[in-house]
Amino acid sequence: MNDRSKMLPIRIIPVLLVVSVAAIWFADVEGGGAYVLRNLLPLLLLLLLALVTLYRGGGTWSGAGMRMPLGTLGFAIPALGLSAYLHYAYSVNLDGMFSEVPYPDRVFRYLPLYTVVAGGIGFAIGWIVGRNV
Repeated sequence: MNDRSKMLPIRIIPVLLVVSVAAIWFADVEGGGAYVLRNLLPLLLLLLLALVTLYRGGGTWSGAGMRMPLGTLGFAIPALGLSAYLHYAYSVNLDGMFSEVPYPDRVFRYLPLYTVVAGGIGFAIGWIVGRNV
């Protein structure tokens, strides 16, 4: 293990904290419903992408070029952002979005699929941009 890869555990801490706090908040908003584990999938994919990015970069974010860091960022923005926005909207009943619906918690049923697809598109865009940098 070289000196650069020793920094991997330290550099992953901010991502781990964001993912952990988001996971706890998602579980709280959903009230421990049937879709909690399913909605943690985008967060786990984000953590996995960050680990792969740091591993390939030898413990630094841009050690192996800019493809993976920009791809990971491209995944994180739509995946985490969309999921956090819909959890926030559900928690405060934003503009009455969920007051007239018979089963409002079903918004979380397919949310992981949407966020992973949006994150995949963001990853592809980040990957392409990183290739040209």
